[in-house]
Amino acid sequence: QVQLVESGGGLVQAGGSLRLSCAASGSIVRVNAMAWYRQAPGKQRELVATITSGGSTYYGNSVKGRFTISRDNAKNTVSLQMNSLKPEDTAIYYCKADASLSILAPSKEYWGQGTQVTVSS
Repeated sequence: QVQLVESGGGLVQAGGSLRLSCAASGSIVRVNAMAWYRQAPGKQRELVATITSGGSTYYGNSVKGRFTISRDNAKNTVSLQMNSLKPEDTAIYYCKADASLSILAPSKEYWGQGTQVTVSS
């Protein structure tokens, strides 16, 4: 089994910063891509950033230049540094990992429970 646990969410004023972390645990053989998504009330879930096992990154247009995704392969963790936060960043942020429990099997998607980020104006 694979479990993902997010932490670091909370309240922050516009222009402030937060750092989200996600730890993957379980009988993991390999963690491939990891990503952060977010979902605000009444809106579709949106890709925020993704990072491959080799360190290649992709950012959604709304967060480019403000957010930075990183990972520690030895610890199976992924982080999201969020700077210059705006009220429109308010959402529940979810961690996703593509992981394999067997070297001979393809990876599967695993999701965390989410952590609330609220940015006040």
